[in-house]
Amino acid sequence: MGTATAHADSPGGWVGNGSSTVNSLTGGEGIASRADGSLLTRGLGSIPLRLRVAGWNHVGDPDIAGGYVFDAYQGGDSATSKMFEVTTPAGKTYDYTHQLDAGELLNNSFATVSPDAQWLVAGEWGTVGRLQVFPAPLTNPATPATGGALPQAGQITLDRAVSDIQGCDFVSGTRLVCVSDDAAKDVLQVDLQHPLDGGAVTGQVSTLFQVPRSSICSGTFETEGIDYDAHAHALRVEIVSPGVCEVATTVYAYRPTTG
Repeated sequence: MGTATAHADSPGGWVGNGSSTVNSLTGGEGIASRADGSLLTRGLGSIPLRLRVAGWNHVGDPDIAGGYVFDAYQGGDSATSKMFEVTTPAGKTYDYTHQLDAGELLNNSFATVSPDAQWLVAGEWGTVGRLQVFPAPLTNPATPATGGALPQAGQITLDRAVSDIQGCDFVSGTRLVCVSDDAAKDVLQVDLQHPLDGGAVTGQVSTLFQVPRSSICSGTFETEGIDYDAHAHALRVEIVSPGVCEVATTVYAYRPTTG
């Protein structure tokens, strides 16, 4: 298992710390850690009927910040927008719709919120050289208080291309960990030149390790969500088994070797 040199503000090396499984129907698209250490899971079966009726047929890897849950939704192949839904600690939901910019893909693979709760990072699909940045819906006062339009604020320009990013999570204000559904099933680290401020920023990409592929079924595995629990200093990464075994998603846990 490979490691990367740690910065002072966050761990950079990881060692395996067990695994568990979740139901793919309700947990095969993403995970996020609650304040009490339990996991919030998302799968195709998690999409509320009202959103399905509205055309939002895919949910990505979620995030939780200050008790607010952030979900990333996308529509069908002809979609011209993507949507982020925020659920407050009191259980109220607000929807923020982003009209696609020129050249932007419709995919909305994940949502992760910066530690100051002001910026939301999201990703597209395929081979890309950027991550998208938006004002964090609801928790950034520049956004409408009860849902509405969400323009893009800037982007993170990566120093090398990445493929099929399924999820990212912040481990500090200047570091993210991301999981790729590339052939190697890489977990990546992205170090930012400075904390997000709504403007352009560059990110240095390094490879940390590969997600294990272990199943009694043969075929193609698919990585999914990733989560860093800042309170427990725990990293978790999901991978869906192939074939008939796809009903179960394995969640691998890691602890930092430094930090």
